[in-house]
Amino acid sequence: MIERSKPFVVVRDDAPAIAALKGAVVAIGNFDGVHRGHRSVIDAAVARARALGRPAAALTFEPHPRSVLRPHEPVFRLTDERDKLRLLAGTELDGAFVLTFDRAFAATSAEAFIERILIERIAVSGASIGFDFHFGMARRGSPAFLAAEGERRGFSVAIMPPLEDEGRPVSASSIRAALAEGRVVEAAELLGYPWFVSGSVIGGEKRGRTLGYPTANLRLDPACNLKHGIYAVRVDARGAIREGVASFGRRPTFDNGAPLLEVHLFDFAGDLYGAPLDVAFVGWIRPELKFDSVSELVARMDEDSRLARAALARAGDAFPPFGPLA
Repeated sequence: MIERSKPFVVVRDDAPAIAALKGAVVAIGNFDGVHRGHRSVIDAAVARARALGRPAAALTFEPHPRSVLRPHEPVFRLTDERDKLRLLAGTELDGAFVLTFDRAFAATSAEAFIERILIERIAVSGASIGFDFHFGMARRGSPAFLAAEGERRGFSVAIMPPLEDEGRPVSASSIRAALAEGRVVEAAELLGYPWFVSGSVIGGEKRGRTLGYPTANLRLDPACNLKHGIYAVRVDARGAIREGVASFGRRPTFDNGAPLLEVHLFDFAGDLYGAPLDVAFVGWIRPELKFDSVSELVARMDEDSRLARAALARAGDAFPPFGPLA
């Protein structure tokens, strides 16, 4: 968590608490995951804002536009709204504008978006966007259109080119594809930090205790497409960073039920029921398997723990770069 001299300001829709961000240079986008490509857009906004002596802010949309425009296609979000804002607060931005994306907003023309939001509401001093950012009804507002309108209306627009990592595009879709195959190290390289999930610990069958591996259980979003398997994890549990091993899947040896994340923390004894956890996925151990006996499962869990400790040692102290939210 970074230390900030001023609070990270979050302004929703037409809320009045806008003075601290008036005249901002805005980085515009969905920012799902706040990955390295997004960071380049953010860095451009911050640099321009500092040069002008203006605040720098993200301008983002909730819920994810695809969930509104294509509700029949569940979105595997890399970060929910709160976690996205926590990551944005970990940058040098001064705050964020969060606009509700609904059918009415989707029908706003590109011209109206510029006039009503950028000019009248925020009085932008500049903007930065990715090369593929489109906006307005039917996505008719292109990067070139925004740049031309900015020049006409007196604010500059930085358009950031595509970013690649050893030939791989740095994009949310590439990260989702990596996670769907359990390639969490690759996902971390594209994100710039280990991918994580957040949630509150729920009650379970307490089966892990009888096996010598008590777990803290989290129910993830049904749209989460992380590969079922065993992972090395680093966990923020009540403000303390701990290491462990986690299983995400259906528990085929026992009940083959709904997907559940079960986290075993090394060298920890305590009650975490109801506690909020941030679980960062540091390494892939193996796919989920069905065992013929409990003793066979426990022997494999012992080996999983050994491999997880080794993966965590190799990874250093990597953890998501959160900033504080008011």
